[in-house]
Amino acid sequence: MVRHRNIGLMAHIDAGKTTTTERILFYTGVSHRLGEVHDGAAIMDWMEQEQERGITITSAATTCFWKDHSINIIDTPGHVDFTIEVERSLRVLDGVIAVFCAVGGVQPQSETVWRQADRYGVPRLAFINKMDRTGADHARCVEMLQSRLGCRPVLMQLPIGSEDAFQGVIDLITRQAMRFDDTSKGMTVLAEPAPAEMAEEIEAARQALVETACEFDDALMERYLGGEELSAAEIKSGLRAGVLKNAVVPVLLGSAFKNKGIQPLLDAVIDFLPSPQEATPMTGRDEAGQEVALKASSQEPFAALAFKLMNDPYVGSLTFLRVYSGKVCTGDTMVNAGRDRKERIGRLLRMHANQREEVKEVAAGDIVAAVGLKNTVTGDSLCSPERPLKLASMHIPDPVMGLSIRPVSKPLAEKLGQALHRLQAEDPSFRVEHDEQTNQTVIRGMGELHLEIIVDRLRREFKVAAEVGAPQVAYREAVNRPAAAEGRYIKQTGGRGQYGHCKIEIAPGEPGSGIVFQDKIVGGVIPREYIPAVEKGIKDACAKGVLTGFPLVDLTVSLVDGSFHEVDSNEQAFFIAGSMALKDAARSAGVGLLEPVMKLEVTTPEDYLGDVMGDLSSRRGRVQGMDSRPSVQVVTALVPLAAMFGYATDLRSSTQGRATFSMEFSHYEPLPASLAQEVIEKARAEREAGARGLAA
Repeated sequence: MVRHRNIGLMAHIDAGKTTTTERILFYTGVSHRLGEVHDGAAIMDWMEQEQERGITITSAATTCFWKDHSINIIDTPGHVDFTIEVERSLRVLDGVIAVFCAVGGVQPQSETVWRQADRYGVPRLAFINKMDRTGADHARCVEMLQSRLGCRPVLMQLPIGSEDAFQGVIDLITRQAMRFDDTSKGMTVLAEPAPAEMAEEIEAARQALVETACEFDDALMERYLGGEELSAAEIKSGLRAGVLKNAVVPVLLGSAFKNKGIQPLLDAVIDFLPSPQEATPMTGRDEAGQEVALKASSQEPFAALAFKLMNDPYVGSLTFLRVYSGKVCTGDTMVNAGRDRKERIGRLLRMHANQREEVKEVAAGDIVAAVGLKNTVTGDSLCSPERPLKLASMHIPDPVMGLSIRPVSKPLAEKLGQALHRLQAEDPSFRVEHDEQTNQTVIRGMGELHLEIIVDRLRREFKVAAEVGAPQVAYREAVNRPAAAEGRYIKQTGGRGQYGHCKIEIAPGEPGSGIVFQDKIVGGVIPREYIPAVEKGIKDACAKGVLTGFPLVDLTVSLVDGSFHEVDSNEQAFFIAGSMALKDAARSAGVGLLEPVMKLEVTTPEDYLGDVMGDLSSRRGRVQGMDSRPSVQVVTALVPLAAMFGYATDLRSSTQGRATFSMEFSHYEPLPASLAQEVIEKARAEREAGARGLAA
């Protein structure tokens, strides 16, 4: 009997996720060569842009087999600009291997992906990689897992040797040493007694491991306290119960690049991570709005979540599906529950990175790609017609940076529009907007690299050359204080007129709260059928902003009064009245600008610390902390995104290329008044230039 695991690998950039995945594929027989990231030969990094840059850009799926288990694996990017790839992967996975560098430990993007996994309650294993590197310290990594991530790590192994003398690991459950034969590229695992000089250290670590396992099984605890020796299977059973409850995180050690520690990691996937039947059930809402928990059984009605779209040059548009219940065959018809549209499965493909294997049927627990879906996008639910369900979707981050873009020639304009539409369908964190005030097409993404890759793909995949403007920060508008206003839209024509009238009160909301609309109408002064139109008008006005064209956010709006006309009132009139009221109220309240602030971590040799600190200060950076590591200093700071353009080049120049940095979005905060005025004036000038262009 073949059983399933759906797992992913997540980590900070350069922790070794893709190399670990490549070794898994090699040891499970999927590949017959060791693909290396640094020479552009990694199977999972199949895009040209990935091979050139040596980073993962898009999540890649594959399937392998280990000890009668089928393991679906998704290798996710580590760069923060491609965080949507991690987000949508975690939404559909049952377990995750979190990879950490033995030298760097818990790094900024490690924290980000960990929080993403927390959002979906995904059980985890930790793999401390690069144990062969100078400065490797597994004990420090375990301490950082506890202090920075707030988890409860359980050390499963101890290292044999350290840094360049790292030879293998000691399994604390069996007390056996495992060495990995270099002549067979690590394929041969040599089991032998543990070194006698480590006996005391092994027993202390094993006791902590066994005590943790017993906490999740009362019968085991009773036997352990009674002095009985627990079997390996019993210890694993206790730990598994803890992992499934997300209460503990088993920690394993190794060096993927040196072919050490991968087989025990695969064993841990089987031993501790859940099967689809054991994972937290996916929930959905039926047509009556009632919550339904799905059973991972092929006997149930079909239900699946579309979590990724990809354009394949040979097959066309692929829609990646995670099947949560039931089964589906090629040619079957299903319902897109959120859009109330029928979809027919043309072909079903099991993906191995960018290679395809056609299958005729898939069932609960499978992850596959479907061909032929016309009206399905990321986050949509596909279900059997007899049980339409809208499944819980995923969190999609808002872009923080934009670029104006235009084709190099007018004949390419339509082709550019089509290409951008397809890229937007693939990547929900990428947005395309047409600014009517400036008459520009603006693309928005998660950072400079994200938009650079988009422009590169336009040129290579879609054969569209485009000119781009300077990077633009995605500012936000926010009101300063409460205010009230009314919107009155009355238009009389020869026939039927227009009448919409509403009064609103606004107040600043909590950071990240979005636009909160409250209906406080009593006595029917505005009929119920017009209130959604008022809300829509308010939210439309917020999306366009009041001062600069940037969205107005974090606002509570209360609809408190209004009036209507028996004949002339309609939804359009109340939509316009709501929009007018919001703009007037915002102006009365005073509008300020918010800017995106990034969390920055710079790793620099001690000699250049002063230069790095001085540069951060000049960029309005606020140092949050410093950490000494072997031969380097790690500086953590909060820095406005607007001040970070070109930072990579400046840092390389000031440190002779020896410092590195990583950066991720942290939060929005008020922009200083003097700088805000510059942004407002620039936005006004662009709108005026756009208006002149339209007039011409």
